[in-house]
Amino acid sequence: MRHKSTLFPILAFLLLAGTCLASEPRLHQTFDFDWKFTLTAPAGAEAPGFDDGAWTDVQLPHDWSMTLPYLSPQEGGSGSMGFMQGGLGWYRKTFAVPAAWRGRRISLEFDGVYHRATVFVNGREAGFHPYGYTAFAYDITDLLEPGRENVVAVRVDHTDCPTSRWYSGSGINRHVWLNVTDPVHVALWGTYVTTPAVSAERAAVRVETTLQNDGPRAAAVSLTSELRDPSGRTVARATASATLEPGAQSAVPQEFALAAPALWDLDSPQLYTLVTTVRRGGRVADRYETPFGVRDIRFDPDKGFFLNGRSVKMKGGDIHQDAGSLGTAIPDRAHERRVALMKETGFNAIRCSHNPPAREFLDACDRLGMLVIDESFDKWKYGYYKQWFDDWWKADLAAMVLRDRNHPSVVLWSVGNETPEQGDMSGEGAARLRALRAECERLDPTRKVAVTTAPDYKRTFDRNGFNAAVEVVGYNYQEPFFDSDHAQFPDRIIYGSEVFPYYSAGRERIREYIERNPWYDYASRDFIFGYFMWAAIDYWGESSGWPSKGWPTGVYDVCMHEKPSAAFFRAVWKEEPVVKLAVEDPSLPLDRGKDMWTWPLLASHWNFPRYDNPQMVQVDVFTNCETVELFLNEVSLGVRRTADWPNNTVKWHLPYKPGTLGVKGYNGGVEVASDLLKTAGEPVALRLRADRTALATDGQDLSHVEVELVDAEGTVVPDADRPVRIRVEGAGRFLCMDNGDTADGGAQLRPDKPTFLGRALAVVQAGRSGGTLRVTASADGLPDSELILTVN
Repeated sequence: MRHKSTLFPILAFLLLAGTCLASEPRLHQTFDFDWKFTLTAPAGAEAPGFDDGAWTDVQLPHDWSMTLPYLSPQEGGSGSMGFMQGGLGWYRKTFAVPAAWRGRRISLEFDGVYHRATVFVNGREAGFHPYGYTAFAYDITDLLEPGRENVVAVRVDHTDCPTSRWYSGSGINRHVWLNVTDPVHVALWGTYVTTPAVSAERAAVRVETTLQNDGPRAAAVSLTSELRDPSGRTVARATASATLEPGAQSAVPQEFALAAPALWDLDSPQLYTLVTTVRRGGRVADRYETPFGVRDIRFDPDKGFFLNGRSVKMKGGDIHQDAGSLGTAIPDRAHERRVALMKETGFNAIRCSHNPPAREFLDACDRLGMLVIDESFDKWKYGYYKQWFDDWWKADLAAMVLRDRNHPSVVLWSVGNETPEQGDMSGEGAARLRALRAECERLDPTRKVAVTTAPDYKRTFDRNGFNAAVEVVGYNYQEPFFDSDHAQFPDRIIYGSEVFPYYSAGRERIREYIERNPWYDYASRDFIFGYFMWAAIDYWGESSGWPSKGWPTGVYDVCMHEKPSAAFFRAVWKEEPVVKLAVEDPSLPLDRGKDMWTWPLLASHWNFPRYDNPQMVQVDVFTNCETVELFLNEVSLGVRRTADWPNNTVKWHLPYKPGTLGVKGYNGGVEVASDLLKTAGEPVALRLRADRTALATDGQDLSHVEVELVDAEGTVVPDADRPVRIRVEGAGRFLCMDNGDTADGGAQLRPDKPTFLGRALAVVQAGRSGGTLRVTASADGLPDSELILTVN
């Protein structure tokens, strides 16, 4: 059992929580802390009296695969899993249930466990959940013993690893919540807010609240719903009455009218809050808050996507759920950082491939103004899920839709990716797709349902009724068929669900697409509502071959450092002037990945001592300016018109000379943007830069600390990489470190990594008490560098 010294604060807190319930009708409390973990299979680990004293202390979210050594192909490792391991793990947590909770309903809510999770409470099974990407909850009231310690144990079975075509992680890799409510309460994911009519002058808001009565007798209740605007002011209120039968649920509809609503939009993502209060017998039985946005979405087969009446082309990226060395155990701040950096580059949409994301990811998209395609499954019955699909697809689809349908960022449900059923000529595949669509529309009739098809040059999906089963079809790598399919199927809504980000359409057309990036084909066709590059961010798994651990062809590496190629998308997606230098260098030590997805190797530095002969180099300037002027060592190499060059990329060939390489961009003859590369000298220091220097004392908050190898003038040195060691002291802990190189051994959770092209990234996490957090970086031959963060 847990030592008393560790258990005491938990007991004290929960006893206090029991007292607080007298004034607070609902407790929704993090259950992430103070777990024990073992990667073994001990007999009887679910029993309350089992001795877990030798197990490892862990905090959720937790991904045990990131703690294990890689397995090379010779050792049985799988490239789809990034050569990382699965296994069988157990989690245990001892917690107090105050006597004051008698008569309440208590549940555990798991945001995600990968995978085949069996939950036990005090030795008895609460439930089993096979799918690793959906949330689930269990009412554990009858399994608990109020007034004493209780034990929850979770068995997670990933011995069948790999079980996704990409890195899935292993363990309780999303948050867990403890919910304590009155027997009469709002059901799990029980509020549903829609805005069926929206204009700048007025919006209709419809609320449907599902109430649940877990008590032994019928209950007469009143339901009050308040709408609070983005400033927190109550702008509408309605009350309804209902009688709930014991053990039953009842959905209560209410309607509101908002004058001059604050709309949720990409550049102004305004959020309202629905405050739901349930009363019975003159007292408050439950209070529940639901963020939502007032916005109108519409798809047109000829004109694409409309947001609040305005045509919007989705400039999107496909992303998996892992985040570099964090694996799939991603704290909230890391989700927010990823979305914010994508937005800053010019992305306005994300496709969650190929599974529902963490809810905190969607929260970040809501706050920051990012459109989302929420996807349920990959291969249906042809992936690892095949043994569970028939019995579980409906429950897992409901978990996605019911949990996510209030997010204004979510504009489309996607129910399958590259499913082999698309080629089935018996009609079974089309029937399955119709069933998935019908279930989505039953749970949420406000959004359309999509499926994604894989390249099939026999076009069987258009002859067997498969694509006809939905209105929206995502095309993976099928650009040659856009125009002919639009003419043949004029009612079909089309988008590029996966796009080669640079060349498109296969090797035979690479030469053509060097002259014309595929983005322009999407931009010039109104009927294609979106472009989603595969993939926006490098990720673990789907390796192109050992020693690569992942897919390295995104415009961000796994640290979320922008690669030089990202500047192309800045130039064509953003309105502000952009001019950015890149140098083509095929000798760069980069994991190239798969040829058809790979841009020529580009560097964003001016350190090429091997070219001192001199040797000619190719310089690319990504720009949306009218003209650009290149300077080598402050000598002008002339002005060129962007319109004379394809792909918003002006090119120069020049002999390499160390010093400075600069570029200026002009509109109307006036300088509006510039960029400069400078030859770096020998490294003399490590520079630390944190994205945030003040952290919350919640035990979860993060700071991402950039580690840069710099010369005497502060220029990053890209060609003298060396190992760096990170030490964290004070009110927090080291979480992980990475360098962006998927071919490095870099995904393991250790505090020492070499820099890569002069950079690395350390992630540190705040503790649960205030103070200072000291981050120290060391490297042989260089002075230590120190950074102080505050936790309060």
